[in-house]
Amino acid sequence: SKAEMGHTCRGTINLATANITVEDSCNFIISNGGAQTYHLKASSEVERQRWVTALELAKAKAVKMLEESDDSGDESVSQTDKTELQNTLRILSSKVEDLSTCNDLIAKHGTALQRSLSELEALRLPPESTEKIKQVNERATLFRITSNAMINACRDFMLLAQTHGKKWQKSLQQERDQRIRLEETLEQLAKQHNHLERAFRGATVLPASTPGTGGSGKDMCCPSKGDLSDEDDDNNEFFDAPEIFPMPDMMGHKRTGSNISGTSSDISLDEQYKHQVEDTKKEKRTRIPYKPNYSLNLWSIMKNCIGKELSKIPMPVNFNEPLSMLQRLTEDLEYHELLDRAAKVENSLEQLCYVAAFTVSSYSTTVFRTSKPFNPLLGETFELDRLEENGYRSLCEQVSHHPPAAAHHADSKHGWTLRQEIKITSKFRGKYLSIMPLGTIHCVFHSSGNHYTWKKVTTTVHNIIVGKLWIDQSGEIEIINHKTGDKCNLKFVPYSYFSRDVARKVTGEVTDPSGKVHFVLLGTWDEKMDCYKVQLGTGDNGAEARPRAHESEDTRVLLWKRNPLPKYAENMYYFSELALTLNAPESGTAPTDSRRRPDQRLMENGRWDEANAEKQRLEEKQRISRKRREAEAARASEDGKEGMAPHSGAPPGPPGPHPALCPPGTPCDPYKPLWFERKKDPVTQELAHVYKGGYWESKEKQDWSLCPDIF
Repeated sequence: SKAEMGHTCRGTINLATANITVEDSCNFIISNGGAQTYHLKASSEVERQRWVTALELAKAKAVKMLEESDDSGDESVSQTDKTELQNTLRILSSKVEDLSTCNDLIAKHGTALQRSLSELEALRLPPESTEKIKQVNERATLFRITSNAMINACRDFMLLAQTHGKKWQKSLQQERDQRIRLEETLEQLAKQHNHLERAFRGATVLPASTPGTGGSGKDMCCPSKGDLSDEDDDNNEFFDAPEIFPMPDMMGHKRTGSNISGTSSDISLDEQYKHQVEDTKKEKRTRIPYKPNYSLNLWSIMKNCIGKELSKIPMPVNFNEPLSMLQRLTEDLEYHELLDRAAKVENSLEQLCYVAAFTVSSYSTTVFRTSKPFNPLLGETFELDRLEENGYRSLCEQVSHHPPAAAHHADSKHGWTLRQEIKITSKFRGKYLSIMPLGTIHCVFHSSGNHYTWKKVTTTVHNIIVGKLWIDQSGEIEIINHKTGDKCNLKFVPYSYFSRDVARKVTGEVTDPSGKVHFVLLGTWDEKMDCYKVQLGTGDNGAEARPRAHESEDTRVLLWKRNPLPKYAENMYYFSELALTLNAPESGTAPTDSRRRPDQRLMENGRWDEANAEKQRLEEKQRISRKRREAEAARASEDGKEGMAPHSGAPPGPPGPHPALCPPGTPCDPYKPLWFERKKDPVTQELAHVYKGGYWESKEKQDWSLCPDIF
């Protein structure tokens, strides 16, 4: 037992990783792969087998517990667990009492039966009948003995459960107390860390100019890069003192120290939106209101999220940036010129190099972006019409809420189409947050018919509790040309403190269908990607040529280089030039467009308290709409209707939801997206939402009658 560990235990081996082997009839060995080996001897073969069986069962249980802890994280133990355990024991006790009563009845009826059979035996009956009666008597006796044995076994089980139940309760209480102590220690540590950082900045970051020089106002609003090298906004995004950055004059609003936008509070948000609408085709905005530095205890919120799916946990806007996930998805098109250049390349292997560079470029905006985007509401859309300036236009729609899924479609007059459906899953593991995008991205070039597909890698946000937040990308991407069979394997090397490699490194190889390497890719996901043409030597072997590719600088081609961030980006959520324009109000967009989302607009204008209240209102409105749809679907099902008839204002779509989404006995949401429909992809054989058309025609007519009221 654990009580004996201090004075009798000679060592421990983790059963989950232990090897148990039988040596001979009485001896067996337990080892952990070399460091520790125990030779054990039993008194007999039977005893040895009992020990080996017990240890194998314990090992299986340990492995299962390890897997469950990896899958679910450290789920918090609620007070209801203890009550549930007591209730279970109480029910078991009552069941055993029921069995005991049944036993008494069986004994009583069994005795009566045997008495009757004995009386039958005493009668003068034919010999055959007497023999039969004896058999029945024996069976009745066996039945009574068996029922008694069953009752005794149940009583032993109950006694064992009660004995161990007390131990379990004690262990559970100890674990709960230990967890509370750990939480308090971590919270105290986070506070001390924050206090030290503030003290350090107060001691080292001094005013850049003396009073009277006339430069102090500029320095206060827009500090120099050197001043911010150790105190980026995201460093203490959730812990800093409530200090407000002055906001530049833009779009008719001036920032004041009151933490409220200069717009009069009696003007409605719709009127503000109309007031802010600008002709984006003429001039794109280059500034947004500076991010206020509010104080928020991150640990007080995140400690309840360990091991859980974050998309189902309501978060305050303090964690967000003023963009939605649909707008973040559209940011993949920041380096669209890579696809424009790829469309002009005739050689499919060279074209694949540019597609690979485009794939890597979509991560360049994430290096400093530690805030999360807004989760889109179901039916929310975002359009980006850059047909005149850049030759493409893009549309995103939130097609599912649980799990959250967004569909994206972009067309370019330069000869390419990009489409994707991304489902975001995330798990908080205590020290870091893992974000796993699921779904396939398709890129089709019109002239050649080359069809490329790939998936995204895992994004990890580190130092959630203590320290500066930083982001890493890790995993592998396989880009496949389904027409020619060419492939590109990209490897995102995870950061390691002990590695001498450059941080955020990406390597890749472009191969033909036979597996021969033609190009080697090298770079980083936050800076640039280079391409080297493989010079084949004496043997036609790509593996031999790979080292030489790096040496031959004359074959190097710069595929992609990151655009510099705008001036004072550190005060504007580290947005790129494209990101700064995405939430700028535009006329003519759909009423479901992310630019019209009120909580996001309030947050961008620095009114975070109002944004939090508005966010709760929108989420509650979404819940009510979902329940209404589920109730209508249930009524229609009861009435015997086949499929779901769309109600007034509902967009036409396929009859009824996909059966996999509606398991029996659970409420089914019959929602259908407005601009996308679910189809089986002929290339990947996956079910995905594909753009069905109609959006840009509706925009041209300004006919938004089919759009749901989500804001």
